[in-house]
Amino acid sequence: MKILVTGLRGIPDIQGGVETHCGELYPRLAAKGYRITVAYRLPYFRTRLTTYEGVKLAGLPAPRIKALEAFVHSLLSVFYAAFTGCRAVHIHAVGPSLLIPLARLLGMKVIMTHHGGDYNREKWGCISRFLLKAGELFAAAFANRIIAVSQGIRQMLIRKYGRSDAVLIYNGIQTRKRVQSFSYPQSLGLEKNRYLLAVGRLVPEKGFHDLINAYSIMNNRKIRLVIAGEENRETVYGRTLKKLAHDRGCVLTGYIKGKKLAELYSHTALFILPSHHEGFPIVLLEALSYDLNVVVSDIPPNREFDLPEYCYFRAGDPEDCARTVINALNENRNIPYTALYNWETVADKTGSLYEELFQMPIGPVSKGGRL
Repeated sequence: MKILVTGLRGIPDIQGGVETHCGELYPRLAAKGYRITVAYRLPYFRTRLTTYEGVKLAGLPAPRIKALEAFVHSLLSVFYAAFTGCRAVHIHAVGPSLLIPLARLLGMKVIMTHHGGDYNREKWGCISRFLLKAGELFAAAFANRIIAVSQGIRQMLIRKYGRSDAVLIYNGIQTRKRVQSFSYPQSLGLEKNRYLLAVGRLVPEKGFHDLINAYSIMNNRKIRLVIAGEENRETVYGRTLKKLAHDRGCVLTGYIKGKKLAELYSHTALFILPSHHEGFPIVLLEALSYDLNVVVSDIPPNREFDLPEYCYFRAGDPEDCARTVINALNENRNIPYTALYNWETVADKTGSLYEELFQMPIGPVSKGGRL
């Protein structure tokens, strides 16, 4: 059975949690014999791609308009899936899930992965929030199967929509080894174990403005603050954040990956995740896989990691963040990494859901995909 994947910007090497998730998951499923096609958004790639580690790639148009990009691309993806004979569609995130009823009407089975309530992100207006919530509702009503990447999301699906069949499959991470090389951080003027590191897109819900303000409160110029990440498109928030970072003496690297990012992780004194909103943060999994000292906001998805209490600070509170960071630097505690979050396990569990899906009759569209 051919499976079309949509709801992401694309793979490989595109910034974002959903993109990282798909870039790790689908090559593993392809290696297990599943016929996977990932639809990617053409504006994010300079050249057309056709395959990636056994996964077929299909480049489809997407307008670079915030409110329309995901919807239009997902719409084209569903029609592409039907035209190319795909019998199943795997949709990621709540926005693209608006197209689930269409996919079902076209005779395809649908599995949806819920990565978090995107309607809680600060960038969306009232109409966009309404449509994102509608996407979540359509997923709950019409998806044959739903995957939740955190226990909090699964409990919400049960409580709000009665989807007790939602399957919990955490994001994964590869066990990392610290690298000895230090050339990239050195080129930024950094010293080993003398900088703080945060990683993520430059968007309001990541809370980097709180972190920069916390860094100013610390008033410790012997240690630098490094933020590795970029915007998907230029915004007022991004410009304001970059100016604030420059004025406060912080280092912004832009989007980096591979060896450069590994060097930053390997030699930081402390990893910080100040987010206001997350699904199940892959960057925190990455930090833990490097056996780092970490400090994170106390939002529910971060609480699911069950870290020691001294790792948490109040989300949106720069003063509490500064106190927690200072204490963490003085104590220098490393948090043991758990092997619970493993991409091979994620692939095995997702493959099992596909097998269930393959055995189901197509049937009519009905609530909760219950045929």
